[in-house]
Amino acid sequence: MARLRKKACVALFLFTLLIFGTMMGLRTLKPTDGFSDLAPGLDLMPMVERRVGSSHVVVSSGQPSNTKVVLSNSQGDRSIFYDVHIFYYAWYGNPQMDGKYMHWDHALVPHWDPKIAASYPKGRHTPPEDIGSSFYPELGPYSSRDPEVLESHMVQLEAAGAGVLVLSWYPPGLADDNGEPAEDLVPTILDAAHRHSIKVAFHIQPYKGRTDHTVHDNVKYIMDKYGKHGAFYRFKSSAGKVLPMFYIYDSYLTPPEAWADLLNPSGSHSLRGSAYDGIFVALIVEERHKHDILAGGFDGMYTYFASNGFSFGSSHQNWKAIKGFCDGNNLLFVPSAGPGYIDTSVRPWNNHNTRNRVNGRYYETALQAALSVRPEIVTITSFNEWHEGTQIERAVPKKTVTRLYLDYQPHQPDLYLELTRKWAEQFSKEKEQWLM
Repeated sequence: MARLRKKACVALFLFTLLIFGTMMGLRTLKPTDGFSDLAPGLDLMPMVERRVGSSHVVVSSGQPSNTKVVLSNSQGDRSIFYDVHIFYYAWYGNPQMDGKYMHWDHALVPHWDPKIAASYPKGRHTPPEDIGSSFYPELGPYSSRDPEVLESHMVQLEAAGAGVLVLSWYPPGLADDNGEPAEDLVPTILDAAHRHSIKVAFHIQPYKGRTDHTVHDNVKYIMDKYGKHGAFYRFKSSAGKVLPMFYIYDSYLTPPEAWADLLNPSGSHSLRGSAYDGIFVALIVEERHKHDILAGGFDGMYTYFASNGFSFGSSHQNWKAIKGFCDGNNLLFVPSAGPGYIDTSVRPWNNHNTRNRVNGRYYETALQAALSVRPEIVTITSFNEWHEGTQIERAVPKKTVTRLYLDYQPHQPDLYLELTRKWAEQFSKEKEQWLM
């Protein structure tokens, strides 16, 4: 009996040691391990529906919308979150709506070094079987002008809980190198967003000839034309000001001294204190840009790129330091989380920046890293930037004679919509704890 008791004690001791070792090991996991300690498990949470009696909260066009709203829709009452912003592109076209394909037929971008460029294919994609993406959209190579497509997008954004669509914007008559002008589509996007209680912010792109003076004109144009629309997004700052928010892509292309003329109160053509004042958020790519952004008079900075490690700004490990700099200088820090990255369908030489989705784990790691620095806003890159493989829009398996597209299997096409909602809800819960 004594011998059995001794063996039992040894076994109990070893079992206790095993449990202790396992728990300590789990505690040491970091975001780079692909696990989450801010949300329960890696399994998908069910989409939570919140009801508030029989009444619904409505956010009017003149009120700030930083938090969440409970709305009624065809899928039941569902919260959406105005502190989750998602980058959106309206540059796609097809023959049925536009007379030709646009962007789905994206050209293969040559490497800047002619010797390297010579090793890779040239030409354009040939839709509908061959498109400029490594994934294939459930809606096919669609047109951004198709009302049914736009409605589907709003339903998907609503399902994801993302409350602010950040629209890639070019002034009237201008477009990127692979598309056509689409500024006339903005009213339709605003109307569609409004039907789903989604807000719209503007992502001003680096068109040819963009300067601080032309951005002044752009802001005035946007606010005069769209500022009274019910879907026009306004942000309530820590100072209590309620102002529209503008993201300025590739802001570093303009010197900080020029931005200061626009964004500092003493600037030669300053917007500050005028009817066209706003919250202006610059892109941080290199570390030195944070000082330029501060000197330029911006209100904050965002990171955009979904490839962790691609740039200083997009590297998760740097977000804590950037947030510290922003806090010390009264700036917003807006980290951008993405589900993965692959742009080799348009830049075949850029394989080293590919980031595998790992069935959603990469996305969860990025979102966890974003929440860990306690930001006021999180941006998602992206809803539908298909060329760079950052989309969370529904994608389907597709195989042709010449191509095998990536997909979200073994999960369903709405995997990333569900993950976005899960983390948007987690973000809301975390914020409540921070405020306590």
